Amino acid sequence: MTVELQPSSGGRFEVTVDDRLVFSKKALGRHARPGEIVEILRGHAG
Repeated sequence: MTVELQPSSGGRFEVTVDDRLVFSKKALGRHARPGEIVEILRGHAG
């Protein structure tokens, strides 16, 4: 699994795992809840 922070503009916050989008603030219309991104990443680890 590759995790990388990439700067963007326009308030976008997106998380990709191995080039697959797994969280998008824009698509969901909300910020991630506390711990939500960690849980997503755990679900994609090995």
